Amino acid sequence: MTIKTARVLTPTRRALLLSTVALAAAAAVPHMSQAQDETPRGGSVSINIGTEPPVLVLIAHSAGAAYYISGKATESLLTYDRSFNPQPLLATEWKVSEDGLRYWFKLRQGVRWHDGKDFTAEDVAFSILALKENHPRGRATFASVQKANVLNSHEVELLLSKPAPYLLSAFASFEAPIVPKHLYEGTKVAENPHNVAPVGTGPYKFVEWVRGSHALFVRNEDYWGSPKPYLDQIIFRFIIDPAAAVAAIETGEVQVSTANLPLTDIDRLKANPNLVVDTTPAAYSPSIARAEFNLENKYLADIKVRHAIAHAVDKDFIVNTVYLGYATRLDGPVSPDLAKFYNPDLPKYEFNPAKANQLLDEAGYKRGADGFRFKLFIDPTQPSGPPKQTAEYFAQALGKVGIKVELRSQDFATFVKRVFTDRDFDIAIEGMSNLYDPTVGVQRLYWSKNFKPGVPFTNGSKYFNPEVDRLLETAAVEVDPKKRQQLFNDFQKLVVQDLPTLDIVTPSVITVYDKRVKNLKIGVEDLWSNGADIYLEG
Repeated sequence: MTIKTARVLTPTRRALLLSTVALAAAAAVPHMSQAQDETPRGGSVSINIGTEPPVLVLIAHSAGAAYYISGKATESLLTYDRSFNPQPLLATEWKVSEDGLRYWFKLRQGVRWHDGKDFTAEDVAFSILALKENHPRGRATFASVQKANVLNSHEVELLLSKPAPYLLSAFASFEAPIVPKHLYEGTKVAENPHNVAPVGTGPYKFVEWVRGSHALFVRNEDYWGSPKPYLDQIIFRFIIDPAAAVAAIETGEVQVSTANLPLTDIDRLKANPNLVVDTTPAAYSPSIARAEFNLENKYLADIKVRHAIAHAVDKDFIVNTVYLGYATRLDGPVSPDLAKFYNPDLPKYEFNPAKANQLLDEAGYKRGADGFRFKLFIDPTQPSGPPKQTAEYFAQALGKVGIKVELRSQDFATFVKRVFTDRDFDIAIEGMSNLYDPTVGVQRLYWSKNFKPGVPFTNGSKYFNPEVDRLLETAAVEVDPKKRQQLFNDFQKLVVQDLPTLDIVTPSVITVYDKRVKNLKIGVEDLWSNGADIYLEG
């Protein structure tokens, strides 16, 4: 296929009037003729996302691998620029009442589902309530939404029982997909067949899912944002093997790779003149790597033991040796990539084995004849890569201060069951997402009421501090941004002192792609956006 080169014309009418609790409105993006928009059309882009997801639509699931796919077919109400300002998508105007209890949306007209049916406010109201009932995070995100009222065919209001100051940030396509009511109503949403064969309003239409190989989406010729999308098709590949993943991007078998690229190969890929190595932070959902302590373990229940472990571990060594510099040291539960809520002034547990030995002695755990004080198990979330390497380092570092560590390696599904269902763990090395707001992404990990055995990615430590609970619950409804920030600062100081988890690093988000691929990341959703602006050059 021949791909023509042309210049990009930036749309000029995306004016947005923002207010914290009042009017937020934006003009609908006007349709442009092909003569007006000279962006190159056509071509195919293959994206390796590594792990194969269980679903392709995230109405009732939060599988990370599906983030890249879901929004391409099923859009939401809003998208977000690099400053996190909401931009119109299926909604063109919105208002939030001064008391924060009413959200009003005016919807885009002339939009059709991929099966030809009209998109209306009925679909939005149905989807919001479905997310509240079925989505793992939606249960909390939309917990305050009491009613979703259809005002007319293209207006909807959400009525809340209490303020949710994060809610206007919750309508990204991968996080809150709007699905067709006529295909979901009367079914078990989590088991609906369209979760694996999407019907949406988005720029790409589902064609096929070949298990173990790929999922294919083609251009939606009836897309409301015409002349977008620019590509003929997007193919999502599931290449697990690291060597194969590297070969695929180097040979051009795939044009974008987001997963399973060994860090040892990144410098070579940087030197390839045909490739771009991008480390732009994932601002909508920054990830952190951490060690979670099971506080039901008699040793780890002792705060001196947890502090000793913190002093026994050299985070800078992990950054430089495990992540080869592709990470930032982390000393609290909020990533610096979530800049609005990050607190750089938290206490730090510096690497100090002598201090660790002192604390363990003070706790009453003297070394035995074999040189060890006690034994712990450590479980990495993945059987290879940085999680396992971090666990191996922990085992060595703790051994030097007299804690014998046995490393157990298992696949991801087994890890999740072990930690969150069976609770058969001592220290878990895991990755967690902060998401776009601490109430959504961080509270779940420290709030005592979110200790829920059997539910993954909750308060696995079984941490309980009444003051932490109060700070989190107050911040969740506080509409004053400055007061809310202070509440989260106080929360971070407390959990760093209590140390139910040891936060280690914020890993860099590495995407390698063919330099001909343009507009791959244009907002905070990055590759999780609807992809309508992606095009191929040259």
